[in-house]
Amino acid sequence: MSVVIVDYGSGNLRSAAKAFERAVSESGLGFPVIISSDPKVVAAAGHIVLPGVGAFADCRCGLDALPGMVEALVRTVIENGRPFLGICVGMQLMARLGREHGEHNGLGWIDGEVVLMPAASAGLKVPHMGWNDLQIKVPAHPLLTGIPAGQHAYFVHSYSFRPADPGVILATVDYGGEVVAVIGQDNLVGTQFHPEKSQATGLRLLGNFLRWRP
Repeated sequence: MSVVIVDYGSGNLRSAAKAFERAVSESGLGFPVIISSDPKVVAAAGHIVLPGVGAFADCRCGLDALPGMVEALVRTVIENGRPFLGICVGMQLMARLGREHGEHNGLGWIDGEVVLMPAASAGLKVPHMGWNDLQIKVPAHPLLTGIPAGQHAYFVHSYSFRPADPGVILATVDYGGEVVAVIGQDNLVGTQFHPEKSQATGLRLLGNFLRWRP
């Protein structure tokens, strides 16, 4: 078993890897944590993590620029059902469509769109940057075990996931309206916030992900 963080030129990979290494240690699991841009390594992973920082289109282009990576992700995650965690734009890439600076196709794993946050029309500053408290919608989901409502997580984003099915929303935050913070469907989960920057809450979530067997 291994945890593979996909390296496609987007995201603070060392920070994410260190957080996963700590979560592995505290969970007593002994998984190796690997950063890789090799589709074969991704295909062999027990758990797959897709980080993401920046614009939706740039992240999608970065993923497409790795020969065979999207195909390996589809085969491993969608066909074989390995646990998958998308972080920030990595979560957004699971959508069907991103509307940041035009229209751009996502992976289409969870039906929905990535749109400008409602805060923009409410007069709040965008990007949404800093700590916000989580409102848990599905406390029974294994990813959220031991994370009660009101726990704080760290966000940096201007666009948010708007799923076609509200049932995939596991947690939200309030920022000029309800903003999706965590989504989940089958073996797929995603966080709009950065677990690696979210201290105890983030480590708890990462540990839950590592123990998850969907």
